[in-house]
Amino acid sequence: MFANVVGGGDAETAVAMAQAAEEAGFESLWTVEHVVVPAGYESPYPYSTSGRMPGPETSPIPDPFIWLAYVAAATSTIHLGTGITILPQRNPLVTAKAVATLDRMSGGRVELGVGAGWLEEEFRALGVPFEQRGARLDEYIGALRALWSEERPSYHGEFVDFTDCFCQPQPIDGRVPIHIGGHTNRAARRAGELGDGFFPGSADPELLAGLLGTMRKVAAEHDRDADAIEVTTGGLPDVAAVERMAEMGIHRVVVPPMAFDADGIRRQLETFADDVISHL
Repeated sequence: MFANVVGGGDAETAVAMAQAAEEAGFESLWTVEHVVVPAGYESPYPYSTSGRMPGPETSPIPDPFIWLAYVAAATSTIHLGTGITILPQRNPLVTAKAVATLDRMSGGRVELGVGAGWLEEEFRALGVPFEQRGARLDEYIGALRALWSEERPSYHGEFVDFTDCFCQPQPIDGRVPIHIGGHTNRAARRAGELGDGFFPGSADPELLAGLLGTMRKVAAEHDRDADAIEVTTGGLPDVAAVERMAEMGIHRVVVPPMAFDADGIRRQLETFADDVISHL
């Protein structure tokens, strides 16, 4: 479930939502990210025909890692995902430390969704080049994995370069699954080449079929097992829709917030669990 927006930005509601989702049998919580939303932005939002994000520009979007750490302390089994974090905007060493710390303290529950980003005005405000953000994303993924798994981590690239930098703690399993976000062919290719998972932000069956085909083709070209790349998408499906998605090879469906207050969220999650989750 997408969780850190709408009412989920409030501390009491966030904890109530996370606990209710865990009790209802939801597998994971996912956070969205924008550090800033520049007023009057002109970059087209890629997940809406209007080209605008849902809600007003002033809608609260809590920091994903702080939000997940907060609810991690109030839960015990539900997975904690970013869907997605805009990795090219972040220092990869600082991000590696934050993610590994969250993974350690939550008992290995982190799923890291990453994307290249689309909001050029936000990059400009942060002082990060918008150009080559895809190449920067690829390098940052490599740097994260080195920092999480190597005894004396080193990485040498165009955008990040370090040698023998201890970065402790490391994740519990020496890795955190990295899900590639985006519903473009470039994102699908990146998932096939680099991803532990693929998170196309669309529930359109025709679009998904094409993207999954591309992801699997590229995985095969890189001698990777495409079936091991976990596929996540969004939507508010019924049982039949979930079953169709499973037949396509989709492993997880992330649903939107279903209410705006703690009591309403709990009721809606319980209803969804009864109507959908219990039949799967």
